[in-house]
Amino acid sequence: MHICLISHEFPKPGVPHGGIGTFLKFYSQLLVSKGHRVSVIGVIATEKRSVQDVNGVHIIEAAFKPKKGLTWIIKARILNRELEQLHKKRPIDILEGQEMAFALVKKIPTIKHVVRLHGGHHFFAEGENRKVDTWKGFLEKRSFAKADAFIAVSDYVKSHTAKFLSYHNKPITTINYPIDFSQFYKADADKVKPNTLVFAGTVCEKKGIRQLMMALPLIAEKFPEISLDIYGRDWLFPNKSSYIEWLKKQFSSDELKRVRFHGAIAHKELPKAYEAAEICVFPSHMETQGLVAPEAMAMQKPVIFTTLGPGPETIEPGVTGWLCNPLDPKDIAAKVITALESRAQHQKIGQNARTFALNKFDAERIVEENLKFYSSLLG
Repeated sequence: MHICLISHEFPKPGVPHGGIGTFLKFYSQLLVSKGHRVSVIGVIATEKRSVQDVNGVHIIEAAFKPKKGLTWIIKARILNRELEQLHKKRPIDILEGQEMAFALVKKIPTIKHVVRLHGGHHFFAEGENRKVDTWKGFLEKRSFAKADAFIAVSDYVKSHTAKFLSYHNKPITTINYPIDFSQFYKADADKVKPNTLVFAGTVCEKKGIRQLMMALPLIAEKFPEISLDIYGRDWLFPNKSSYIEWLKKQFSSDELKRVRFHGAIAHKELPKAYEAAEICVFPSHMETQGLVAPEAMAMQKPVIFTTLGPGPETIEPGVTGWLCNPLDPKDIAAKVITALESRAQHQKIGQNARTFALNKFDAERIVEENLKFYSSLLG
């Protein structure tokens, strides 16, 4: 098969990226390892068009110059041109993109269009308690109408998206993200720094970092040496001001002494950060699935995840980790205290977590599930 992925955020060396970029890079290489041709097309605000092959993945980055009010149209024209040229050269079997990917794509009848539900505009608008943007909402509905099938990365994102958008009685399945277990190895317990919490992810409100920092003084009442290491890129407000700088102003200098901001680090460096943690804490307000919790679980780390969204699909409380109410600093503190008071159980809980992660996010099985689903669409 020739599988083409639409992505404007395929990871580049030295450039910070999120979980979707991490998935695309690993997943595309898995497909190549199975003998399939994989192309990635993105339209990037840059000066020059770029074409390269990275580990067998054919990456096309088309250039465009943003123009206020016309960016969507310009990018759509360029994307359609690239797709038509690529399809003529090497016919595409499967075209895959995120929720909004096909809104302005001219559908080629011989290609099966698959939306992978990473969490779209409707999904996060509800989760973040904000209004649906009329234009983006229209584009998402239009994209869903054009899709031939859907893949959800968790049962939660599948059922929750269905509250707002129709799947039009088209094929849909849940297939989790694959995890590279060669990178997220069994951690060395001797490298743990006692009373150290680690958070990883974009530093923004929806990841629950503010509530986690609010929980620290409460935790310190029982564990005075508690500290928090934060790894992740800064989020910017619409006026381009820094969320991290705003966040720091919400806390006293004494409270900030417990917190260390490390900024964005390469994905391959994350295991070292997790390895040093006594507890990994990810109190996200909303996720489709998220990679950070299962990656830390794969390293046999004690993990606290969110009760919201896919949290209950990922962790069985007291068995493979703990779940907290991410909106309540008191509950976050209570769960951290419970975890720290359960040090005698960390090894067992970590072993359970690793076993669970190895089974649920097994790359070999997951890539085969994707290929089987693609094949069923092609008949």
